[in-house]
Amino acid sequence: MLNLSQNGCSVWVASSSEELLTPTAVALGKFDGVHLGHQRVIQPVLHTGGHLSVASSPQLTTDNGQQTNREYIYSTVVTFDPHPHEFFTGQPRTLLTPLDEKVQQLRSLGVEQLVLLPFDKELSALTPEEFVEKILVQQLRCQRISIGQDFCFGEKRSGTAKDLQLLAAKYNIPVTIVPLQTYTGNSPTQSSCVNTTPTQDARISTSLIRQTLEHGDIENANLLLGRPYTLLGIVVQGQQLGRTIGFPTANLQLPKEKFLPRQGVYAVRVFTLSETSDITPTESLGVMNIGTRPTVNGTYSSAEVHLFDWSGDLYGKKLVVQLVKFLRPEQKFPSLEALKTQIQLDCVVAREVLSA
Repeated sequence: MLNLSQNGCSVWVASSSEELLTPTAVALGKFDGVHLGHQRVIQPVLHTGGHLSVASSPQLTTDNGQQTNREYIYSTVVTFDPHPHEFFTGQPRTLLTPLDEKVQQLRSLGVEQLVLLPFDKELSALTPEEFVEKILVQQLRCQRISIGQDFCFGEKRSGTAKDLQLLAAKYNIPVTIVPLQTYTGNSPTQSSCVNTTPTQDARISTSLIRQTLEHGDIENANLLLGRPYTLLGIVVQGQQLGRTIGFPTANLQLPKEKFLPRQGVYAVRVFTLSETSDITPTESLGVMNIGTRPTVNGTYSSAEVHLFDWSGDLYGKKLVVQLVKFLRPEQKFPSLEALKTQIQLDCVVAREVLSA
């Protein structure tokens, strides 16, 4: 259980029934990426002002001393840990938004609680009826539910969005089924059909975003996400080779489960987070290299960022790196001097991109 807060806002993260804040308005799904489609699913459970009515709730006293029969409902995102794909395949799965990043994105949307359901043999064996009764009704005390049109649940994914709507109705719980979002090139639109081939109708999905990132198509990935794709990590000591050619770099230690885009050089915006939440993060511009650094015979993948016009010690600092544009693939140069010349060119192009 974590309680992460910044700027006076917080998201309560619970992984057991004893830690839950109830009653709840629940958005159900995997939500890796918290992309535009996910945001549409979350929207119906957010507070639009004031408390939400709950039948037969205990009386509460309002700010002006009046008695009211309303109980506070916590806007809650419910997802699974580990990712179901990881549970069924036994293979680790990289994520667009590891836990820290997911909490940050949910907090920015106004979500108050993130519930991590332990995805194990017991949970995966629940029938749709048992899932609704045991998890949604008894544990979460759901008052309303929001899901995407393609949501499946219960043993062998046998329950559909419509099934959930019917089952929840027995407990007088309304269920909002959000149409799938499709990407038309500059904005999302609603789609009434479920299509598993996103290359045909550009349905906004985590898998489509992963594909665009694998190809270095950062602009489209950012449009699908509704924000820049970010890498969040701590600056650790590297080999310090960059400073020998006049381009010192900050070596980022990233979560091991973080999904990395295509190897190569990117134009980036970088925010240095302060240890205290009331200080605005410092913004810088720069270039980032993701890869093995073949020119210096690197043996492992790393993420290194060079900040323009920066001097100072970044060790131990937490950086948020927003990827803006893919500049070129990683390549091996015949000498450090040739590498230096190319980095100079990269910096010129990146400054133009970032100023535009």
